[in-house]
This record gives sequence, structure tokens and C-alpha cells, in this order.
Amino acid sequence: MSTLTVSVVTPDGPVLEDAFEMVSCKAESGELGILPGHIPMVAPLTISAVRLKGEGRSDRIAVSGGFLEVRPDKVTILAQSAEKPADIDIDRARMAKERAERRLQDKQADIDFQRAEMALKRALNRLNVYENNF
Repeated sequence: MSTLTVSVVTPDGPVLEDAFEMVSCKAESGELGILPGHIPMVAPLTISAVRLKGEGRSDRIAVSGGFLEVRPDKVTILAQSAEKPADIDIDRARMAKERAERRLQDKQADIDFQRAEMALKRALNRLNVYENNF
């Protein structure tokens, strides 16, 4: 089966560069499935898992927003942050989730609720990617 080269890059450097048969991710406009030969496009990504399938394996990467660029033979993901399951500090992710939930439950006026909601989404995404890979 033909493959796509997939590159995941963050401001801290490359996270992944490998060949896969399919890429599934969540853009702001909805779920995308990309196969080799896909039409060129650019789409903003949400906080979600990027699912990569190839050679009988399935990989996941937690991304915290960014952009997806698709060419017929290559997919590039420029993410604000991206982590493979093995790189996720699960204890830190659990603490971030608990901290964000506490902030959202507090009804104090000085809490930035949008920031707390985004932190909760990032933590839940990291936990989901970690737990569904091991």
C-alpha cells in the first residue's frame, strides 16, 4: 500500500518523521482522514489526538492545536505542542487535570475560565493518548 510521509514539528523541534498509510486528526471544521494522493489543503487543528496507521500498527500523538498541511505525498503538522505516548508524564497530566477542574469549580471572579478550560482539554487529551496506547 502507498504511504505518506508524516512530519510533526513543534517550536522545540521535530517530534516525528515517518511513513504512514493514513492520518486521522480533528480540525476545527471536523474530523479529517488523509490518505496518499489527498488534495493539498491547510487546516487549523484542535486539541486532540492525531492517529497514524501504517504497516499493521497504529500510533497516536497528543497535539495542542496548530496547523495541518496536506500535500499528495506528505502531511506536515505544525503544533504548539505534541507528545508521543511514551513522552507523556502521566503524573503531571493528572495533576494538571485536577488543577484545571478545581479552577473551573471555583466561582472566583479572578479565574480565567477560558484558560482553565483549555488546560483541562490539554490534560484530558494527554491522558487519553497515554491510556489508549498502553
